[in-house]
Amino acid sequence: MDAVRGLAERLATHHRVIIYDRRNCGASDVIIGQELSEPETWAEDLHELLNRLDASPAYIGGGSVGCMVSLLLAIRHPETVKGLLLWNVIGGAIAAERLGYNYYEQFMDFALRDGMKGIVECEFFAERIQQNPSNRERLLSMTAREFIGVMQKWRSFFTAEKPVIGATEAELKTIQVPLVIIPGDDDIHPRSVGENLHAILPHSELHTLVWSPKETELMKQQGAEKSRDMGHERRASVYLSFLEKMEAASNFAHST
Repeated sequence: MDAVRGLAERLATHHRVIIYDRRNCGASDVIIGQELSEPETWAEDLHELLNRLDASPAYIGGGSVGCMVSLLLAIRHPETVKGLLLWNVIGGAIAAERLGYNYYEQFMDFALRDGMKGIVECEFFAERIQQNPSNRERLLSMTAREFIGVMQKWRSFFTAEKPVIGATEAELKTIQVPLVIIPGDDDIHPRSVGENLHAILPHSELHTLVWSPKETELMKQQGAEKSRDMGHERRASVYLSFLEKMEAASNFAHST
């Protein structure tokens, strides 16, 4: 949650904001073996969480894989979503390859080489166990073969032939809620992918964060934390303006 906390705090000056750890991430339970892909399961979990908190429908926001989960939620449960706040849209061959490896293939390699002992001792899952000790027993209750089977299935979700990873153009076109898109600008989040999503959904707003040479130099000098803070500030400005406009339109509609 640390990656989005700064943005959430800025949005929370005007709105109720909920951030959470997805399952298999952070301090949440690690549960390997769902019928759905992992991103689809994350979308289902978010749907349930919002209903449990009596927070549905809501504006849903996310960057990178969080952007994918937000889109999947809008596709699978449109009644849950009032609008979307998206940044760093993922897509393309490099994203599919790198994320597929980082999320799944490397753990398949660990399990093939060292069994489930290798899984619980690798850095990522060791952190999940440190944050939530019950995860160790759940992982060790699986065989390496079962674990690898799930990883292979989940890996197959990360492909490059769709406009964004995880959703076809036809699925994306079912999204009717207002949305704002801030594309990324790197190999995992190519600007063209965010721009193409805007073209598929013409009712969306597209905002490109352009840094001045002075800002770029400042971020280089002051490091990752300063860059992250400046990104939060710039995105918050875009999203707060969008939310104000959406809520004003909603209030006007209700009053007429």
